[in-house]
Amino acid sequence: MNVVLVVQLVLVGLLAGEEFIVRWGVQPAMASLPDDAHLRTRIALVKSLKVVVPMLMVPAVLATVAVLVVAGAGDGLGWRVAAAAALGVFVLASFLGTVPINIGVNDWDPLDPPADWKRVVVRWEQIDVLRSSAAIVAFVLSAIGVVQVGA
Repeated sequence: MNVVLVVQLVLVGLLAGEEFIVRWGVQPAMASLPDDAHLRTRIALVKSLKVVVPMLMVPAVLATVAVLVVAGAGDGLGWRVAAAAALGVFVLASFLGTVPINIGVNDWDPLDPPADWKRVVVRWEQIDVLRSSAAIVAFVLSAIGVVQVGA
């Protein structure tokens, strides 16, 4: 099995895992917090994840492109293309949806949040369902593509 396939699978898997836990673990827990704690936690998460997510996203995208080139048109090509498309949805939902919201959240004052902050959070969560789902789908499709190459 080609090392590029393994590296890509690990990177996309880490990205999907990070997205899964933020969406389905951290966000529901934050919703149960009092407003001030929720705001402080959200702002702190934005500040840390704006570093962590790109550290996973950029190499995952580059490795996915490399897999498309290295693995060629052989077994599993359709799965690899579908995985790349799902990763593309993740990237687009990030840059067109959650990133602009996070830029605004980064500047929020937890003691004096915007009047519509709860609406902004709901919008972010709606977009993040698409984002996290796309990352998970990209991982599953990548895994199937790797199995097809190895079969």
